[in-house]
Amino acid sequence: MHVVLLPWLAFGHIIPFTELAKRIARQGHRVTLLSTPRNTRRLIHIPTDLAALIRVVDVPLPRVEHLPETAEASIDLPSDDLRPYLRLAYDAAFAPALSDLLQPPESPSRRPPDWVLTDYAAYWAPDAAARHGVPCAYVSLYCAAALAFFGPPDALMGRGRHAKASPEDLTVVPDFVPFPTAVAYRGHEARGIFAPVAVPDDVSGVAELYRSGMSIAGSQVVGIRSSNEFEPEWLRLLGELYQKPVIPVGLFPPLPPPPTTTQDVAVAGGHEAALRWLDGQAPGSVVYAAFGSEAKLTAPQLEAIALGLEASGLPFLWAFRAPGAGDAGEGGLPEGFEERVTGRGVVCRGWVPQVRFLAHGSVGAFLTHAGWNSVTEGLARGVKLVMLPLMFDQGLNARHLVEKKVGVEVARDEEDGSFAPRDIAAALRRVMVEDDGKELGIKAREAARVFGNDEANDRCLRDFLRYLSEHDSHQ
Repeated sequence: MHVVLLPWLAFGHIIPFTELAKRIARQGHRVTLLSTPRNTRRLIHIPTDLAALIRVVDVPLPRVEHLPETAEASIDLPSDDLRPYLRLAYDAAFAPALSDLLQPPESPSRRPPDWVLTDYAAYWAPDAAARHGVPCAYVSLYCAAALAFFGPPDALMGRGRHAKASPEDLTVVPDFVPFPTAVAYRGHEARGIFAPVAVPDDVSGVAELYRSGMSIAGSQVVGIRSSNEFEPEWLRLLGELYQKPVIPVGLFPPLPPPPTTTQDVAVAGGHEAALRWLDGQAPGSVVYAAFGSEAKLTAPQLEAIALGLEASGLPFLWAFRAPGAGDAGEGGLPEGFEERVTGRGVVCRGWVPQVRFLAHGSVGAFLTHAGWNSVTEGLARGVKLVMLPLMFDQGLNARHLVEKKVGVEVARDEEDGSFAPRDIAAALRRVMVEDDGKELGIKAREAARVFGNDEANDRCLRDFLRYLSEHDSHQ
């Protein structure tokens, strides 16, 4: 087959879609992956053995008022208030690019696309594909539990009794969930997330949830970055809600490169000293802390995390990003912090080789925002989770993972979501020192046999691709 992949412009979407492209190509299919020039340069690296099967098409973004000229992904935005402008630029550039790609090829040797595999943001993709007689599949980078919480496509589009019409609707488990669960937002999470995801923005005119609903409703099949072994009950529910095939595509965590290749220095990205420090730590003794590429932590939050890591008494490696800024900077850490933790704690600035760090035998816990990409990378290595959800689906993921007994949440103030250093330290010690940590470790290692099992992940993807092949546009 020839499939087109259409990810949203965020690191947490482009990177897994690129990994998916590689895995699809390894099964003998051709892939066209749409991106932007800057994102291609910094994120999309296709192995030479797959270069003949994967074509990356660069789509330049138009100039949009208020959008920084170099902004091509959400991480480039100095403020979350600018997200609607990035969505506007994405729609303006990628909708016509997809239509052009779906035109009958001029050369008879070039196979036209059989399927479009779209992320949530390209809500116009199913209609564009249908106009050219090409079916569309929605590929969810969210787990089944988080997606099912929002209900059927109509509810995502703000219609029907299951629509999330107020922040309060986000704080209760929907009545269509037929089993006991605590998967719902906390009050402070719901108040923070409702307007950004459920209310149409004034720039693109489309709400985030509406984009998801349209993408799902217009697709013939839904692929979920998940596994029947991990959340069968939620996958079944999702199929009932959507009334169309819902097929897990596997978890496809990126693989760390072999430890003795010439890639080592490049992969370490200047963090060779951190890797040597990890080599000197006891097995399973280190906390790795990182909070993804999307959330812009405030200075007080960073200070509480720093003091909590210090108070825990545990060795730690922290992928630090300055408050509300880019990937480098000195701000946000308490005065004298790095001096006080010298030898026990390492602070890394800028890009870090997260997959390499998590795969290191000395890492025993992951202090994380609970984004599904990071969860997948951590559990693929059997690392216990200490979760501090910050935005989007992360609160739902955290509740789900606590129920699966692979991690704990940091205690927060229910009203404003604040947390103190003692809350960070207590959660870390519970996982690393106290008796709870033993069961969590067992469950995390069991999860690794699902998340990190390449054979099982490829088997899921084969089943999904088999469905596409049996229903492609050239049958």
